[in-house]
Amino acid sequence: MNTQIQEYAKRLKLSWIRENYHEIKATSNEEYLLQLFENEIQQREERKVNLLLKPATFPKVGGNPFDWKDIILNQELDKEYLLTGRFMEQQENLIFYGGVGTGKTYLSTLIGLNAIQKYGKSVKFYTVASLVNRLLDANEKGTLNRLFKQIEKLDLLILDELGYIPLHKQGAELLFQVISMCYEAKSIIITTNLQFGQWNHVFGDPILTEAVIDRLIHHSHLIVFNGESHRYKESIIQR
Repeated sequence: MNTQIQEYAKRLKLSWIRENYHEIKATSNEEYLLQLFENEIQQREERKVNLLLKPATFPKVGGNPFDWKDIILNQELDKEYLLTGRFMEQQENLIFYGGVGTGKTYLSTLIGLNAIQKYGKSVKFYTVASLVNRLLDANEKGTLNRLFKQIEKLDLLILDELGYIPLHKQGAELLFQVISMCYEAKSIIITTNLQFGQWNHVFGDPILTEAVIDRLIHHSHLIVFNGESHRYKESIIQR
């Protein structure tokens, strides 16, 4: 009988039940079934989260609570709107603007982690430089469409550090293709230390820069990060 139970559970893809059904303690059939199903569902949800987390490639962030003190939100926004990912329901974008070390990467990562762990969303984190390198490499190898299809499946694309490195012409054009592909189809979070008027330093072409900004700001919220670098303040404290 044990062999049959394991075989049926395997055919039904009930992996937790197949391996652990004999360990359940219950006072009734109903309680026994309830515990079986609860544990099976929990294991599946944990497995789904792990499968989403691995390809997301988030950077490591500290375990300290995020400090909202120096963050400027417009009247339409609050912390809950960002952390629950409600902006994704409308395919809205978030543009995090501020100096180095003010928490832009930290908050974008926190939002991405919440989207996966609490809501089962598909998220991918790139620095702008790393995505452009991936795009150039895929274009050279003839696998660009495969990479585009991977991005099309995302619910949220996070592009970190726009403005740190100027882009060559082909890289800028490929990044524009990604932004155009995401337009009104999925959400993007961009972190940058440059005002919009300075983005031409990154894209190198005023017409392309205007087209990028036009697509991004149409359904976007600008969040301003004021204050000093957290890393700088922590180094002062340590001294």
